[in-house]
Amino acid sequence: MYYKRIIDDYLVEWATQPLHKPLLLRGARQVGKSTAVRHLGERFGNFVEVNFEKQPVFKQLFQSDMDVRRIVPQMAAMAGKPIDAGKTLLFLDKIQACPEAIMALRFFKEDMPELHVVAAGSLLEFTLNDLPTFGVGRIHSMFMYPMTFDEFMEANGEQLLIEERNRATAAKPPSEPLYQKLIEMLRVYILVGGMPEPVSCWVEKHDFLACQQVQDDIVLTYEDDFPKYKKKVDADLLRQVLRSVAVQAGQKFVYSQVGDYKGTDVKKALELLHRAGLIAPVTHTNASGLPLGSGADNHYRKMLPLDTGLMLRQLNMAFGNAAELNTQILTCSATDLVNKGAVAEVLAGLEMLRYQTPNIRHEMFYWLRQTKNSLAEVDYLTIYESNILPVEVKAGTQGGMKSLWAYMREKQLSKAVRCSLENFGALDYTDKDDGNAVRHIVICPLFAVSQMYKIMV
Repeated sequence: MYYKRIIDDYLVEWATQPLHKPLLLRGARQVGKSTAVRHLGERFGNFVEVNFEKQPVFKQLFQSDMDVRRIVPQMAAMAGKPIDAGKTLLFLDKIQACPEAIMALRFFKEDMPELHVVAAGSLLEFTLNDLPTFGVGRIHSMFMYPMTFDEFMEANGEQLLIEERNRATAAKPPSEPLYQKLIEMLRVYILVGGMPEPVSCWVEKHDFLACQQVQDDIVLTYEDDFPKYKKKVDADLLRQVLRSVAVQAGQKFVYSQVGDYKGTDVKKALELLHRAGLIAPVTHTNASGLPLGSGADNHYRKMLPLDTGLMLRQLNMAFGNAAELNTQILTCSATDLVNKGAVAEVLAGLEMLRYQTPNIRHEMFYWLRQTKNSLAEVDYLTIYESNILPVEVKAGTQGGMKSLWAYMREKQLSKAVRCSLENFGALDYTDKDDGNAVRHIVICPLFAVSQMYKIMV
């Protein structure tokens, strides 16, 4: 069964454009890239899939030259299916196994512009980095991530619940029964995560242990890939760094906490994991203006793991037993639901990242002040109506916002978001220390990050 993904609409938009570049779908292993392309293929009269790992014989077509007008008819003959411009979707899967095919993508744009070509693969960033040329301007990239909370709810048949939540505002929040149901769905999502295979396992079996077995297999698959990253990087170091990202989630990543490794080696491992799509850095910025990256300081970074479900399994591998945390997530009150392990902050950050347009690789930022006796931190900074929008994440339904107030006063901002397990709402604060300036705080529930900008109105 196919579960609808946000990227589907972007793929259809690409396919229906009269002028379309070859599409390169990028993302970590097992996030659903191939499945999404096959679903897109149902819109075409013909769908031809070439998997360079399962069918290495196809690599030979790209060895002598990159004449796609020669390659395509030969590929059609080998596949036993016609490849006709305007009627066929040609899918080149696991393309990282054939660097020559990646280099040939640019010539589809130049010599066969009407043919729909999609390529996908994992660990693509390493292959692209080693290529002498890569059709800049002639190839369109999209980035794909694990399933969002909204996609997870839809996979579980909760479309009506999504619609009710999407109608909610600060003035008209969901009723208590609907609010509680959304909280319960969020509990499950935190544990199951958004990787398609565990989600499918949950939909079919509703068995957390079965889902955890699938998650363990995925984590081990990632670790088995480590020798492919770079021969000069120790696979054990990569394994330790990936698990340390889970342990240090929600705080500045400290190299020395990884183990007995040099800081330069840990830094290199983090860069490789980022390029593989397994982690996403959140960089400190002084946020003096836009773009946020202009004030970034790479010495202060937090690291987001790929997925909350996989993060919990990595914690289990690091500490030997995550049962206590799992029990808390499933049974505690909303106030204490995600207090351990900075799960709330990770969840909010991943949701904010995944709901953005897939056409570019987005950067993420936070703000930190380390002045003696005046420490302050705002979890995330984003952009709303050409202004900086600070987002403070609270695990429960209560908690002060001294850092948020301090940041808004310092940067003269009037709007911010409090992302927590509270129901929809808003707070207005008159800052007597700043000329009675009015600060408006929108309360965005953790189960409604997709609606964050909509409810700012």
